[in-house]
Formats: sequence, C-alpha cells, structure tokens
Amino acid sequence: YMRVQKHLSFIGQAMACWKEIRSSSWIYPTLVLCIYGFFSMMRPSEPFLTPYLTGPDKNLTIDEVTNQVFPVWTYSYLVLLFPVFLITDYLRYKPIISLQGLSFIITWLMLLFFQGVLAMQWMEFFYGMVTATEVAYYAYIYSVVSADHYQKVTSYCRSITLVSTTVAAVLGQLLVSLAELSYFYLNAISLASLSLAFLASFFLPMPKKSMFFHKNHILETPQGRMGQDTMSNVPSINGQPSCQEDKDAAKSSVISRTLPECQSDKHQCHMLAQLCKDLKECYCTKKLLYWSLWWALATAGYNQIVNYIQVLWDDKAPSQNYDIYNGAVEAAATFLSSVTSMAVGYVKINWDLSGELALGIFSALDAGSLFLMHFTTNIWACYASYLVFKSCYMLLITISTFQIAVNLSMERYALMFGFNNFVALVIQTIITVVVVDSRGLGLKIVTQFLIYGSYFAVIAGIFLIRSIYTIVSIQCKKETQNSSNGSQNIKEQESETRL
Repeated sequence: YMRVQKHLSFIGQAMACWKEIRSSSWIYPTLVLCIYGFFSMMRPSEPFLTPYLTGPDKNLTIDEVTNQVFPVWTYSYLVLLFPVFLITDYLRYKPIISLQGLSFIITWLMLLFFQGVLAMQWMEFFYGMVTATEVAYYAYIYSVVSADHYQKVTSYCRSITLVSTTVAAVLGQLLVSLAELSYFYLNAISLASLSLAFLASFFLPMPKKSMFFHKNHILETPQGRMGQDTMSNVPSINGQPSCQEDKDAAKSSVISRTLPECQSDKHQCHMLAQLCKDLKECYCTKKLLYWSLWWALATAGYNQIVNYIQVLWDDKAPSQNYDIYNGAVEAAATFLSSVTSMAVGYVKINWDLSGELALGIFSALDAGSLFLMHFTTNIWACYASYLVFKSCYMLLITISTFQIAVNLSMERYALMFGFNNFVALVIQTIITVVVVDSRGLGLKIVTQFLIYGSYFAVIAGIFLIRSIYTIVSIQCKKETQNSSNGSQNIKEQESETRL
C-alpha cells in the first residue's frame, strides 16, 4: 500500500509539473521545438553520404554523383527558397516545420530503397525542400514567446542542433569504425530519428501571429514596442546615421500602425510592397552593404565546399580502399565552429573599425586551406584544412550576423537574412552550372577546389583592399584634424603674443 501511495504521489507530481510546462508561455513550445531540432539533426549517415552512393548499395560513379546528382540540390534550393520564405510567414511556421519533417522522411526513404541517377536526383530535390524550409525552425519561436525570452530560447534552439549534429557524427563514426555497421543501416537509424522529429512537429502550438502577414498587434519588448522605441537606442555605425535614424519618420509610421489580419488581395499586395520598401531601406548604409556582400559571397562558397567536400575526401582516399573518418572530422569541425562562434562574444574589438580587416584576413585563411586541399595528396592534411576552413567561416558569419542585426529590427533582419541567402544561392547556382554540372565544364573535383580557393582569394583581396582604404582614410582625417588644430593653436599663440 505504501509503495502504491509513493507511485501515485510521483505520478501526481509529474502531472503537475507537465501542466505547469504546458501553461507556460515559452517553456512548452521551446521544449517541443528543441526535441524536433535534436531528432531532425540526428543523422549519423550524413557524413558518409558519398561513400554510400558510390558503394555497392547504390553503385553510382564518382562523376555521376559530382556532376549529375549533387547539383540538383542547389537548383531546387534556389527555386524553392523565395516562395517558401513568403509561404512560411503566411502559414505561420508550424505547417512548414511539418513539411520539412515530411521532406526529410521522403529524402531518406529514397536514399534507402530507390536506385539509379534519376532517383537520386529526385532525392536531392526533396533535400532542397528540407533546406528551403529550414527558416521556419528558427523563425517559429519568435512568434510564440515574448521578447523577454528571445535570447534564451534562441540559444537553446541553436545549441541543441549543434549538440545533435556532433553526437550524430560521433555515433556514425563509432558504428562504422568499431561495429563495422553498413551505411544502409546508418541511413535506417537516420530515418527513425527523422520520423520522431516529424511526429514532434504536430505537438507544436499554432502561432497566432507571424512577422509580416499576421501582425495583428504591436509586438512588445522589455523596453517597449518592438521597433521605434527599441531601435531609437541602437548605436549608429562609425557615427553615421543608421537606416532607422535616416528614415525615422517613415519607420515610426510603419511600426506604430497595427495591421488587421486580413485575407484580401489588397492587403497581401500592400504587405509585399511594404516588404520591398523595407528591404530597400535595409541597404541604405554602406557598412551594412559591405557586411551583406561578404555574407552572400562567402556563404555561396561555403555551401559549395560543404556540398562537395566528401567527394574530395573520397578522391584523396577512396572509401573502398581506406578507413574513412568523415564522422570524426565533421564532429570536430562542428565543435571548433561552436567554440569560435562563442569566442566572438568575449572578444573586445571595435568591429566597425577592424571588421573588414578581419573579413580579409580570415577569408585569406579560407583560401589557403582550399589551396592546400587541392595540392595535397594526404587525407589528414585535407581533413585539417577543412577544420580551418569551417572554423574561420563560422567565426566570420557570427560577426557578420551581429553587425547586421545590431542596427535592424527583427522584421528587417529577417528580410536581410533571407535576401542575403537568396543572393548567395544565386551565386552558388552560377558556380555549379559553370564548374560542376555535366552540361557545363563538368570539372574534376580536385580542379574544382582550385577554383574555390581562387574564389575565396578574390573575396579576401576585395576586403583587404577595402580595409586598407578605410584605415588610410581614417588616418588622413586624423592628420587633417591635427593640422587644423595645430594651425588654430599657432594663431592663438600669435594673438596672445601681439596682446
């Protein structure tokens, strides 16, 4: 009887705790979203995709994978990104998260049970749908929690994906190296995890508002309204007026009005026109324009490297003849990227003054690591170069994200984020068509990485020249100011002498 009483008491406490979580305005949706994020990123087979496709399970050649299969992801991502970005906000995020979960399942079902180049191209199309709908995962939480918890829930959602990616890579490496598990069963484990993520998406609460199309009341922040009151305290860049300061009157009118939830065509056209206007105003500051330029250029190159790095590894050390450590390398790269990203928050540097120099220097390191990947025949040197490349990119993208976000409201930051990624995808598509696709040059993977290294060398050159120009301009201004002050002091001394 006492044991039954203890069990009932424990169950009662658990139920009370669960009711408290459900009634909380932010804990329950954050918990469910983190569960979704964890299982959607728990894909131990992903570091071994190229060996799986070129192995006995799928029997594709390395040229078919490189020049015919992988390019489809870039094309589908480009086609789907912009409409999905708008539909995500219009449908208020949750249906798009479920769509992402379904696309994950279709992708891995095709990986497991379909054969041939055409089937794998369709598989890449659905994976393009997965990446295009990823915006819903990060935007959802801002529509269901108050601004008081933005920083906390953002850190939870991003951290859980990094943890899950690292755990999945380590698990995959251990299963391949120690248990000698085939890649087929790694994909089966990934499918099971993705199925759990898909189920978790149905437990997410449906948001009542969204960032653009369903703004049925003014968003509240700890400082006041989300927009004019918050942005009035944002510092300008190098003493120049920010976009919000330049357009204060227009911004005030945009933020202060409340948009009723309306399904009319007129309302939707008005919202699209307002989005275009806001996007144009976002690029009114040269500083934001330069950061966005680096974001688009570097992200295009980064996505291209990540998409084809396994092909290069397989070229340097074929999986049929060598023990491969793709999972361990991806885990180490994710960990180092997390460390470098976190380190940015503790470094006290005037990024407005030194940011472009940092972009140039670390982009040069990226270029050097890619050149090393091209010229070396040692797989371990290739692995090490990849660690350097990914860490440098993650460091710079964190700085770039902060520099852009600090001068923008949440809505305008989301616009710039989406547009910068769209431009990056256009650039990546051009690179893919010309360099990779069999209907273009269809270059060998080693030659491709020589071109990618040259690409990042050009990026480094642009921003090093720009940073030198900025430093020289500031120095000239200081010298001019000092000379004018000196002349004024001489005149004052002469006047005192006359007196």
